[in-house]
Amino acid sequence: MDKFPMTVAGYQKLEADLKKLKNEERPAIIQAIAEARGHGDLSENAEYHSAKERQGWIESQILELEDKFSRAEVIDVSRLNGKTVKFGATVTLIDEDTEEKKIWQIVGDFEADVKERKVSISSPIARAIIGKSEGDSAEVAAPGGARSYEIAKVRYV
Repeated sequence: MDKFPMTVAGYQKLEADLKKLKNEERPAIIQAIAEARGHGDLSENAEYHSAKERQGWIESQILELEDKFSRAEVIDVSRLNGKTVKFGATVTLIDEDTEEKKIWQIVGDFEADVKERKVSISSPIARAIIGKSEGDSAEVAAPGGARSYEIAKVRYV
């Protein structure tokens, strides 16, 4: 059973998602199943079958989140420091071709979200910059071709 790194914020979100499933979604679907049963013949009751299917999905989500929860190795990024890129770092990158600036935080696999500018530690960009320092260049093998980035800033927040 392998542990995987996760930020405190990611852990808290996982915990909130699990609580919502257990305390809100599960009781609501149990109520929906009970109501659907009251409509009569279960063999042709679409509401009942839909609710049972939803219940199965909720239960599988709960099991999956509990597994992630138990295997998470929580790392408090605010206690880290330095100019070398490692897990939890928020890194400012400058594309060496276009001079475009991008800011990414390196997080665990289960909390990556491009919209929030969080990339997985196992992503190509993270693998290319981990271990490097401010001022270093990194070559990233991207689906659209190789890109070169300069590491402009490394911070831990």
